[in-house]
Amino acid sequence: MPALAFFAFAALVPSIQGAGYAFTDWDGISPELTFVGLENFRELLEDETARSALLNTVLVAAAITVVQNAIGLLLALGVHARIKSRNVLRVFFFAPAVITPVVTAYLWKYLYAPEGSINALLGAVGLTSWQQDWLGDADLALWSVVAVVIWQFAGYSMVIFLAGLQSIPQEVVEAAALDGTGPVSRFWYVTRPMLSPAMTINLMLSVIGGLKLFDQVWVMTQGGPGGETDTMSTVIYRQAFQFNEFAYSIAMAVVLTVLVAVISSVQYRGLNRSGGAK
Repeated sequence: MPALAFFAFAALVPSIQGAGYAFTDWDGISPELTFVGLENFRELLEDETARSALLNTVLVAAAITVVQNAIGLLLALGVHARIKSRNVLRVFFFAPAVITPVVTAYLWKYLYAPEGSINALLGAVGLTSWQQDWLGDADLALWSVVAVVIWQFAGYSMVIFLAGLQSIPQEVVEAAALDGTGPVSRFWYVTRPMLSPAMTINLMLSVIGGLKLFDQVWVMTQGGPGGETDTMSTVIYRQAFQFNEFAYSIAMAVVLTVLVAVISSVQYRGLNRSGGAK
């Protein structure tokens, strides 16, 4: 009860009170405000920038969820094998996850620059046709940011999958091997079902993280070029702290919160029905 009371005082009540501003015209500075009902939400539906940001947010979350977990699982299977360098590799793959997203974003911003290391490396090996303006090209910018997020947090997913792999009784795997099952069949019919709890955790974390993505996008592109990399979080920030449209930005934040809650709940229920959350 004390912990619940503190959570309600520090987070729950302020969040509910703050959400109430979404139904006003508050500019974030003036003490005066007027109740406008659903006007901010109506404006949100008509805002092309918001709709584009919502689409980008969903695409980013889907890409991060699929690719990050696939790479994390492959890395976990690799470092779970009995190789001498497995402990060093675990540290090496997990290391990017302990770096703050802002530092990582600044690092990759310079790597992605037209005269940066990536284009220089491509030129050095004769692949000049592959050189790109990675963050300036509208077709590449969003996926360049997604690649950075996946690079940073694939190791985090790896650690969770690795914990799941280490919890699987070795006798079960050995028994399947003695029955003549190959590595692929052994993974699919024996290892994969027992990884369901780890899979559930990773999917939930990556979906929520993808939907709330802000730091990397803002540092690397600030939503550019031309809003092509805008997510809901960057638009919320811009509306609130650059345009002083606090009520409108809060309405967008409420929509994002509901979106995260709905998608996470649907995903959890789906995994629970399939046995993934048990």
